[in-house]
Amino acid sequence: MTTAPWRDRALPAAARVDDLLSRMTLEEKTAQLYGVWVGAATDGDGVAPHQHDMTADYDWNELITRGLGQLTRSFGTAPVDPALGARALARAQRRIAEAGRFGIPAVAHEECLAGFTAWQATAYPVPLAWGAAFDPPLVEEMARLIGRDLRSVGVHQGLAPVLDVVRDPRWGRTEETIGEDPYLVGTVGAAYVHGLESAGIVATLKHFAGYASSAGARNLAPVRAGTREFADVTLPPFEMALREGGARSVMAAYTERDGVPASADPDLLTALLREEWGFTGTVVADYFGIGFLQTLHRVADTPAQTAGLALEAGVDVELPTVKYYGDSLVAAVREGEVPEELIDRAARRVLLQKCELGLLDEDWQPPVPETVDLDRAENRALARRLAEESVVLLDNPDDLLPLAPDTRIAVVGPRAADALAMLGCYSFPSHVLPHHPGVEMGIGIPTLLESLRAELPDAKFTFTEGCPVSDPDPSGFTEAIARASEADVCVAVLGDRAGLFGRGTSGEGCDVTDLGLPGVQGELLDALVATGVPVVLVLLTGRPYALGRWHGRLGAVVQAFFPGEEGGPAVAGVLSGRVNPSGRLPVSVPHVPGGQPWTYLQPPLGLAGQVSNLDPTPLYPFGHGRSYTSFAWEDFSGPDAEISTAGSYDVSVTVRNTGDRAGAEVVQLYLHDPVASVTRPDVRLIGYQRLELPAGESARVTFRFHADLSAFTDRAGRRVVEPGALELRLGTSSAQVREVARLRLTGPVREVGTDRRLRCETDVSQN
Repeated sequence: MTTAPWRDRALPAAARVDDLLSRMTLEEKTAQLYGVWVGAATDGDGVAPHQHDMTADYDWNELITRGLGQLTRSFGTAPVDPALGARALARAQRRIAEAGRFGIPAVAHEECLAGFTAWQATAYPVPLAWGAAFDPPLVEEMARLIGRDLRSVGVHQGLAPVLDVVRDPRWGRTEETIGEDPYLVGTVGAAYVHGLESAGIVATLKHFAGYASSAGARNLAPVRAGTREFADVTLPPFEMALREGGARSVMAAYTERDGVPASADPDLLTALLREEWGFTGTVVADYFGIGFLQTLHRVADTPAQTAGLALEAGVDVELPTVKYYGDSLVAAVREGEVPEELIDRAARRVLLQKCELGLLDEDWQPPVPETVDLDRAENRALARRLAEESVVLLDNPDDLLPLAPDTRIAVVGPRAADALAMLGCYSFPSHVLPHHPGVEMGIGIPTLLESLRAELPDAKFTFTEGCPVSDPDPSGFTEAIARASEADVCVAVLGDRAGLFGRGTSGEGCDVTDLGLPGVQGELLDALVATGVPVVLVLLTGRPYALGRWHGRLGAVVQAFFPGEEGGPAVAGVLSGRVNPSGRLPVSVPHVPGGQPWTYLQPPLGLAGQVSNLDPTPLYPFGHGRSYTSFAWEDFSGPDAEISTAGSYDVSVTVRNTGDRAGAEVVQLYLHDPVASVTRPDVRLIGYQRLELPAGESARVTFRFHADLSAFTDRAGRRVVEPGALELRLGTSSAQVREVARLRLTGPVREVGTDRRLRCETDVSQN
């Protein structure tokens, strides 16, 4: 085999793979189409419901004689020292290579949503915090560091990012998303992908497509998205991440749309993804997603039929472990139930990717490191910076913040002294350690209480929890009221506990009926406000919660979306004034708990009006966030103009920091289309720029709008640019407009395709 053409690096990858496939038996080809989850429980639910139904029994030593496509979560299943884990993974890969005829190892994949999901690895802020930072270059740098750490221990593929657009934040996985706007999700998500891929890691886009549009915000519920919503809201972030980020893998969603599960939808996974968009990488199943075609969706009757549906649709790899693509698939091919051409097609894609990764080469195994540090100082510094940029100051009407350095502070709330309050459900401590009681966290995570004491050493602190996160137990109210009454200011630290499948208030399978604060935390906040002592509300959450009940009654409101291991110092820095808050809301904050589902992407009838007594206007709109400094917008350039439906137009403004300290302004560009052939959102984000400005300094930002950015899906299902009036609105949020440029597009209706412009280019010049 060492002289076979498939080993020849000088040959094109396609020629190498064709030669290799011609030498493989059916069993060897199918072996490339599944993973194995070593160490995962087969006799209980373990990580996910139905896990025990979806895991086949196998003999590891016999199985690997055929080869193996993937190894599932060698680091993300149980706490293992990273250096020992790297050596164990290397040994497993050598065994796989030595057992098979061709000496080819598996692709090792891991979760990396908010950092490498491994013991002792950096826990970064969750994606909703990335969206709040409005800083794609910083997210790209984070992803590069994550990719470096994955690569250092022998991992090839990362299951991230999540590109679902929030449609109803009652959905438990809202914390995993970047926000409610497809442009924000696409630009930040593409940056993450580019960073991960630049480190040599295969990025996997999740969840393709429509998962976040499940009915009633219930996990895995059928998707209720029409053709235009699907095309104009759901799909663009994936297209951007493929075209601009270079993602090499896509994960099929669990959900169904209009009666067709994503994992059995050739129109989605083949016609759109591959034939229209030109994707050439691998499509992997979400964990147990192939089996769900039979057990949950019930569109297949037998394992063979199930495998055939998924393969025909375009799912190349069964994850996390083998059942449907194993022996039953081999038998189905031999009996004529499944065409062998489908096996060849999927195996070719898998092997082409292995060839790209160097896994078909004889020297495929890199040196195994003696020591491994997955939480380096560089990681923590970047985690701190991203956390600081993501904290959103929602309100500060009387300038109660920053806190006085020598004041009496009562810290109250169930999230103040718990390190897990900083972490989302896909961080290792929240995701895996609950199954390993007694094991240390593995990384240092300062709590907000600890961080505040360090930040304000001259202040006098008292602390009490007041109530649990979710249990309806008000027995701690009396002490909380007493501590608040003795203080000059009360910092109420409330929010979520991340978990899985009902074990938390936020996270996968932790959906909620409304957006009221969990448990009796709302009642605790009422009691604290009633003391008359000024209350600073700090929220550490995975979703937005309704705050209208307390509007005008709070001294200040600070929102942080699970800000990671450095979140405590970041939030404390905002409270002390060391950090000037610059985060902006990636999701709207509602007035009332039942005011959802609602996002800002609404056509006129979705807005407040006389046709209904219910007002869905959010308390704090998408893009909102305050600062400790002030900014003046000057020298706006956006004269009324006509351009063609293929033309472009520049709009510019100078932003000056008029305060006495450095700060960041996020200039946001929205499109308003007054009249179109189908109803359109009243406004939608088409550009933004974060400007870091020292006191007294200014910068000029220019947005280059192209008519492609006004495109939408018409009644015939075509993506078109229509002639007519448009407004380009520059603002500090979706509801706070500073400047307006009025355009008229002229000429014919123009159909656009996959070569259209996806983003608004910006240029920044310092004044």
